[in-house]
Amino acid sequence: MAKTLHREFVYLWYYFELQLGQIFPYWVLGMALGSVVSVFLKERIHGTFRALREKRLGILGIFAASMLGIASPLCMYGTIPIAASFSKSGIRDDWLAAFMMSSILLNPQLIIYSTALGTAALTVRILSCFLCGVLTGLFLRWFYKGKGFFDFSGFEEPKNKDIDPNLLIRFLKNLWRNVKATGLYFLFGIALSAIFQRYVPAEWISGIFGENQGFGVLLAATIGVPLYACGGGTIPLLIQWLSDGMGMGSAAAFMITGPATKITNLGAVKIVLGTRRFLLYLGFIMAFSYITGLVVNMFVW
Repeated sequence: MAKTLHREFVYLWYYFELQLGQIFPYWVLGMALGSVVSVFLKERIHGTFRALREKRLGILGIFAASMLGIASPLCMYGTIPIAASFSKSGIRDDWLAAFMMSSILLNPQLIIYSTALGTAALTVRILSCFLCGVLTGLFLRWFYKGKGFFDFSGFEEPKNKDIDPNLLIRFLKNLWRNVKATGLYFLFGIALSAIFQRYVPAEWISGIFGENQGFGVLLAATIGVPLYACGGGTIPLLIQWLSDGMGMGSAAAFMITGPATKITNLGAVKIVLGTRRFLLYLGFIMAFSYITGLVVNMFVW
């Protein structure tokens, strides 16, 4: 019994160490880039968004807002107070919706993490998140024009923690906060990936998420709801699943529903939407992720 347990531990450690060696550089680079954007570029990104209200962009403002949401380094609990201040300064709800949705789904740090998935998956992730933000803004423009959609009462712009006069110290403090926020999730994701690699046959993954494309996309969209806890933590799982035969459409669905329904994000979104519009948000996310997965499977395997 002891020999069996020791052997299994050795196998799991081997897979863990292998995954860690492959993904760790992307995690470190993502941490560093996220801190650079947060410390040196965040105010410029948000200032650019505020400046849009002075321009008569019309529907094009939705596209710009979605791009700026992806560029913003904030998590959803940081994005909502900023969005509240945007709203007070006159930014339209459809632009805010595009900004907030794409900000939920993607940020510069997660883009760097996702390069470990390969060019195809990275491209799919960026384009699908951008398009989701755009469609969210268009939805509000078409169906809620002239109606208030968000309730930002009680939200104030968050206190800026990056205030140390020494730029290097400011950067290192932000980097340490990022490491504390994501480090355990990152290691847990690698451990979970090692368990899958050791005990879940590759043909199971291929059969569930690859060959049966429609069901695989639906299942991936569904398991993204409870399984997703941190962007960096799910990258090792996706790498393993894709190598085992997971279809790119299923991966796309998982990458959309995961961050959009992460429990902390849901809590923040529920506050500003209320029950009825919150349920509308969930339905939109599930429908978008499923349709996106099917479309992706038509062009990328």
